[in-house]
Amino acid sequence: MSLDESGYSGLVLEKLSTSKIRVGDTIRIKQSGAEHTGVLMPRSQIGGDSLHLVIKLDSGYNIGIRVNQETIVRRVKTGTRKQAVSIETRHQEDNLPRVSILSTGGTIASKVDYRTGAVNPALTAQDLYDTVPELQNHANVNAKVIMSVLSENIQPADWGKIARDVASEIKSGTDGVVIAHGTDTLGFTAAALSFALQNLPVPVVLVGSQRSSDRPSSDSAMNLVGAVNLATKANAAEVMVLMHAEIGDSFLHAHRGTRVRKLHTSRRDAFQSVNNRPLFKVSETEVTEIQPPLLRRDIERKIVLKPKFEEKVALLKTYPGINHVLIDQLIDTGYRGIIIEGTGLGHAPDNLQSSIIKAIEDGIVVAMTSQCIFGRTDMNVYRSGVELLAAGVISCEDMLPETALVKLMWALANSKNSDVAKTLLLAPLAGEIDMRSEESEHITGPRGV
Repeated sequence: MSLDESGYSGLVLEKLSTSKIRVGDTIRIKQSGAEHTGVLMPRSQIGGDSLHLVIKLDSGYNIGIRVNQETIVRRVKTGTRKQAVSIETRHQEDNLPRVSILSTGGTIASKVDYRTGAVNPALTAQDLYDTVPELQNHANVNAKVIMSVLSENIQPADWGKIARDVASEIKSGTDGVVIAHGTDTLGFTAAALSFALQNLPVPVVLVGSQRSSDRPSSDSAMNLVGAVNLATKANAAEVMVLMHAEIGDSFLHAHRGTRVRKLHTSRRDAFQSVNNRPLFKVSETEVTEIQPPLLRRDIERKIVLKPKFEEKVALLKTYPGINHVLIDQLIDTGYRGIIIEGTGLGHAPDNLQSSIIKAIEDGIVVAMTSQCIFGRTDMNVYRSGVELLAAGVISCEDMLPETALVKLMWALANSKNSDVAKTLLLAPLAGEIDMRSEESEHITGPRGV
């Protein structure tokens, strides 16, 4: 790790740079008659003070040391610099299925360097076997790092890259694809791949981890093994998200890629299906179907790849006091689509109406979703909704706002004109929309399904 990525700044960074010290080097610190020797650790927080550095002692404990101008910092031993490798020679067993694990970043596909305490990406199949030895009993793993991006930094162009890499693995004959991904935008990527990867022959499973692999409560290993089992054993061929189904370690749920949302910041069962049931229950030994998938596994089926996304689409959440200039700005900057996350059944304040009408007259596709977690839009109930429908706003029925955003990005990039995109937006393509909701779908179902 370079010093630029180490979390150090100010006086500490100056002293480390002067001595050409990097994270992982063994260093000796002398000040006020005291001396400490240990391995330089990165700072765990961003924006911390600039007067402390952290070292790992031989005992395994980490200590922080306050540095001043008189402090002497010297390197004793250079740490080993590991070079990133994207592909590893595959570990093969004739009786096991083949699975491709593509890492995009996040905490799940990672391994702990217990010498420095750092959590690094598991870059190769051997890294994954070392971190989660049980994988060797479940599948032949072909592991690749296709990008290393914090999930909040994922861009629509990245969805296209992931889709192309998945298609390449499928065409090579893999029995299933697992994508390791950070949890914050996991639902967005799952929706994007659901539209970009059509006519799938095998499962594509996105998986993440709420707790990193250096924590005793980590869900990484169980989630990864479960994802491999789902990808190789499930009689399904669609994009799914697999995560813990409850806070313990008893079983996992596989959710449809267009129907899943992260509903908690830190719980291991943060991901739940919305307006839908999970597709599969995955335990240590079994993959049990809960409801039929869109397609069954069929290795003869030919994948259709449509990986383009229009980036000039916005998701606008309404709120008391919202100003119409937000929509005006989208019009002036050439946006092609706006998804409104309205209140209740699909409402927006009256002061937005003239700007919404102008956007539609300028050829912008405007569609309505709801801020409510469960249920669907119905814009025929109240005056404000009826007026917006008459103006040309599209009701997105029971689509999640983030799914609607991604779908409109995809529809605009894969259509000749806006009228075709509007038709695609309301066409059920990947289980993302249902024209009729059951009452039971308006509340959270039992986690033990």
